Amino acid sequence: MNASEVNRLREQIATLGQSLFDRGLTMGSSGNISVRLDDGGWLMTPTNACLGRLDPQRISRLDRSGRLLEGDKPTKEQFLHTAMYEERPQSGAIVHLHSTHSVAVSCLPDINPCDCIPPLTAYYVMRVGRLPLVPYHMPGDPELGDAVRGLAGEHSAVLLANHGPVVAGKNLEAAVYATEELEETAKLFLLLRGENPRALTPEQVAALEQRFPRD
Repeated sequence: MNASEVNRLREQIATLGQSLFDRGLTMGSSGNISVRLDDGGWLMTPTNACLGRLDPQRISRLDRSGRLLEGDKPTKEQFLHTAMYEERPQSGAIVHLHSTHSVAVSCLPDINPCDCIPPLTAYYVMRVGRLPLVPYHMPGDPELGDAVRGLAGEHSAVLLANHGPVVAGKNLEAAVYATEELEETAKLFLLLRGENPRALTPEQVAALEQRFPRD
């Protein structure tokens, strides 16, 4: 991948990171973003970096073995990203946030761990699909990567208990859009708890998945 394309991706990460931050989908130095490069390496947001104030040239560039080539030290949750990529060779980008409504759902005691949020809307099915819950692990625990790896082959998004979502997409825009759709549907789910909402039927879900396959 040539230098101009790498720089374009750095700028895109910074632009979309600021958009997520400005709209309150991430806060402080929480959350991280990565993009897979054609040479098998990655761009990743640095550790302790605010997504709303990223310097494109300080975004970490890693080779295919995870060795830092350029920029600052990568996010300490690098292993979450590499675990997803290992199981999803078709994915080109990953977004991990601590977005409020998604985290709130991850803390509920009675959600279905195989599918945390019901299929309330067509766009949720199209962009997220079934959302499994990953049991709680301390941030930075390498076993969390193993837990994500066990689910990522069949799911483009997972929800970390008491932590937040990890969402993959074919490219960075797709991953961001899916993360936004997940957060809005989590908000809907919380608003409708106790109201016995009408979800899409299995037949409706299957028709959407056939017509609009995710990455």
